[in-house]
Amino acid sequence: MKVLRDTWLIFRHETEVMARNPGLIALTLAQPIAYLVFFAPFLKAAMATRGVDDYGDAYAVYVPGLFVAMGLFGGLYAGYGLLSSLRAGVIDRCRVTPVSRTGLVLGRALMHVALLEFQATVITLAALPLGLRVSPLDLAVSYALLSLVILLSISVSYGIAMLVRNENSLGTLINTVGQPVSLLAGAVIPLALAPLWVQDVSRWNPFAWATDGLRALFTGGFTDPAVWQGALVMVAACAVSVGWSVRLFNREVS
Repeated sequence: MKVLRDTWLIFRHETEVMARNPGLIALTLAQPIAYLVFFAPFLKAAMATRGVDDYGDAYAVYVPGLFVAMGLFGGLYAGYGLLSSLRAGVIDRCRVTPVSRTGLVLGRALMHVALLEFQATVITLAALPLGLRVSPLDLAVSYALLSLVILLSISVSYGIAMLVRNENSLGTLINTVGQPVSLLAGAVIPLALAPLWVQDVSRWNPFAWATDGLRALFTGGFTDPAVWQGALVMVAACAVSVGWSVRLFNREVS
């Protein structure tokens, strides 16, 4: 119970701090909105031979991929905030309080999850007039799966941040690792357009399973095996990565 209470306290504090910067929140939406408007029409033409007949089909393929890209990169950059708090002494001041170390990590991570979920909601609303069609139930499940994508990338970012303890090194690692992981997840360009060996390699990428699950939901396939398979893979990957990052955090700040 103490961990849950402390997680909630940290989450509420971090959310209030973020809410004081509405301009920053709006700015982070500029890139996904631009991709939504300008890139999806290219996808309609590229996948015309694979059953994508209209803009509704194109957005049903593209929006889930955009969710994964947002969750992946938005989460990976969360490590900057942790390093900033460490450098400003915020974490050190928290250390002298009885707040749970695990709550410190989870509360901050869940704030980023909430922020990116808000962005996903805005993207969904923006895509509806463009032709996107998705049922409320499938959308709710897709948001739950997206939360796992975000939590996985945040915990990986926190773990790397605790290891390198340097913004420049963290940025280099994010750019080096994030791009190939995104491509192998089929986030921007569906893996159906990739050669077979790339599809085989992508099976080792948990984000690829999440992308498949999200696309199945957006095409009306709630009972599609890709949904539960993606959820199962992401739950397992999140459990490992969150445990790893919390352990590193406890070791470094204790």
